Amino acid sequence: MTSANPGDGAATRLAQRLLGMRANREVIPEDPSHSVRWHQHDYPSPVARWNYHPEYEIHLLRKGAGKFIVGDHIGTFEAGQVVLVGSGLPHDWVSDLEPGEVLENRDAVIQFDGKWVDQAASLIPELTEVKPLLDQSARGIEFLGATATGAAASIEAMGTSTGMERLHHLMRLFTILTRAPQDERRYLADEWFRPQLDGQAEAVVDIVLEYVFTNHAGTVTMSEAAAMVGMAEPTFSKYFKRATGQNFSDLVRKLRLAHARRLLEASDKAVSDICYEVGFTNLSNFNRHFLKDTGETPRQYRQRLQG
Repeated sequence: MTSANPGDGAATRLAQRLLGMRANREVIPEDPSHSVRWHQHDYPSPVARWNYHPEYEIHLLRKGAGKFIVGDHIGTFEAGQVVLVGSGLPHDWVSDLEPGEVLENRDAVIQFDGKWVDQAASLIPELTEVKPLLDQSARGIEFLGATATGAAASIEAMGTSTGMERLHHLMRLFTILTRAPQDERRYLADEWFRPQLDGQAEAVVDIVLEYVFTNHAGTVTMSEAAAMVGMAEPTFSKYFKRATGQNFSDLVRKLRLAHARRLLEASDKAVSDICYEVGFTNLSNFNRHFLKDTGETPRQYRQRLQG
């Protein structure tokens, strides 16, 4: 994803250029020598943007930290995160970078066609064990704990092997994910999530996500976001909801709360300081939204983790 600042003329020109392009779904090239595609890429990279594709994707974040969106779920990530993304589910990972910084080989990614699983299962009945997991991945699944550690090892092993050895590591990966205990799975998007994507949706959402993810702790307004993509506010509001399944204000709120959870987990900062650091201007408002989102107050959330 390309960095954009709403006050930057170059960023505005970039937005206009992207919006003039027809942004279709990402096309995953076939790998005739392997059952599934394994690849790695840097960040920033042209392929690291809000996108979707019919193939299933197993995504390992090797380096850095930042924010991610899978469907209508907004969260934060750190190195070692493993996520299974279902067919057609939009997704994006945005790393926190210093100016000019590049994370080489940030991502290791496995992509495969669901038809391949069906065809393989007709010859190898044991593979039918994978199908319920693929059905559940329509929401996106983040794997935690020992499951994530084991899955990451298998993903890395696939990248350094070929032939039967690589197939062995793939089957091992499927086994780890399929048999992951429920307390090591986090389902991401809401079950009802169904984006309505058109030719410009990817470019519009990509630009807006960069703006929100970069500025969420400060001032973020729908008027600025709409101006960046050349839309009137009412038009932008409806278009963004249709393309992402959520309101612009919901996106900003979810991101701020995700950042707050991360700070509560990883720091000993006072709740009041975290409130203002993540972009809320009123402590009682912050507490109310946090309670609604998590079922706990920020203090209860921190105490439970520490306990």
